Amino acid sequence: MQITFDGAAQTVTGSQYLLNINGYRLLLECGFFQGRRQESYQRNLNFPFEPRKVDAVILSHAHIDHSGNLPNLIKQGYSGPIYATPATAHLADIMLMDSGHIQEEDTAFISKRSLKRGEPPAVPLYTQEQAALVRQHFKPVVYDQSFEPVPGVAARLVDAGHILGSAAVVLDIEEQGRKLRLWFSGDIGRRKLPLIRDPILPDRVDYLMMECTYGDKPHRDPELAYEELRQVTSRTLERRGKVIIPAFAVGRTQEIVYMLHQMIESHQLPGVPVYVDSPLAVNATDIFKMHPECFDKETQEFIQADRHHTALGFDRLIYTRSVDESKALNDRKDPMIIIAASGMAENGRILHHLRNNIGNPKNTILIVSWQAPYTLGRRLADREKQVKIFGEQHEVKAEVATIGGLSAHAGQDFLQEYALRVKGQARQMFLVHGEQTPAEALTEKLVEAGMDKPSYPQLGTRVEL
Repeated sequence: MQITFDGAAQTVTGSQYLLNINGYRLLLECGFFQGRRQESYQRNLNFPFEPRKVDAVILSHAHIDHSGNLPNLIKQGYSGPIYATPATAHLADIMLMDSGHIQEEDTAFISKRSLKRGEPPAVPLYTQEQAALVRQHFKPVVYDQSFEPVPGVAARLVDAGHILGSAAVVLDIEEQGRKLRLWFSGDIGRRKLPLIRDPILPDRVDYLMMECTYGDKPHRDPELAYEELRQVTSRTLERRGKVIIPAFAVGRTQEIVYMLHQMIESHQLPGVPVYVDSPLAVNATDIFKMHPECFDKETQEFIQADRHHTALGFDRLIYTRSVDESKALNDRKDPMIIIAASGMAENGRILHHLRNNIGNPKNTILIVSWQAPYTLGRRLADREKQVKIFGEQHEVKAEVATIGGLSAHAGQDFLQEYALRVKGQARQMFLVHGEQTPAEALTEKLVEAGMDKPSYPQLGTRVEL
């Protein structure tokens, strides 16, 4: 058996791992590499293997850095199944369609500039139409259902607690009379996150491939984030302002909606309108509602007791789809809460809401997730006094508040607990999906706890098990 680390090796993007087992090729993940534009284009366009020779794909969850290059894989000749949980298959479908749409728009914009310079037009890696072809390859499997992706491999998906439908991949492998268990963590979630169940810890593992995104950083308790959200929202509404929340369309938006639902129903907040203003978030929320089997016990009990019998719908909640509905919110002066994509405030409808509300001290811009350097979201989180939106300078007069503790990734403490479950069992552990600093910090903690030093493979590393 052989593993090749073709993505998310010593970085956190472009997850892709090729397994050779019994002469068959099994691909774990097919993620989009996200970085500098030209490097990303070339990395995503050119696979380090022949797609038509891959026999099966297993997808841990729907995030684009894990699923985003599936349309290109199929475009280049892959014709086999893609195994994933039903919720992941549904979410990945709409996210890949959205990705295709964004690529079409981006390349159209770049092509206008190229044509003026006499250069050839840009070509998207894939279009919406090509992204739509992925759905016919999905083979949904429920949690803990055994399936055979390639001969000699009995696979199971177990709850990873990261986003709706996310899974760790358990492979019980028999090759040339040898039997072993490989456990691939996918992205590991956290305990007590809203809506979804806690992660399942590994058991009886020979080889562990584990993400280490936050290997250098413990996270705050998610329950503290609930109280911070309540306080920020309450004081904004008391001064009759708007709460403007840039939020990722899948996961974070639904968590915020659920917490606001709890607060309004329990009269911790006044019953002001709550708008979810993102077509992708609206579609994603519909999929969340279709998969209550993924919800944790607390959410199930809340749904049973709630007069609306849903976690993600209540009287004051409005999902907007049309551009006209979105624009109309900017003419409103009454207190309200607006949740819109993108999560880092780099594009989408959130930019219009920021432009129209950033100059009013009654309002609050609420940052609820990590913001990448140089993004508008990071400049706001860093409390810059002036920011550019659509090329125009705006003075930041609105309150800017940040809430920690809602990360969907495990922090250092839980990653350590996850890894220590295989202490004395695993012959080898591989750290993936993490930059060097977090990987080194986690490695130090694990070695201090008596584990052998884990491997931290470079891109393209090939390992025989």
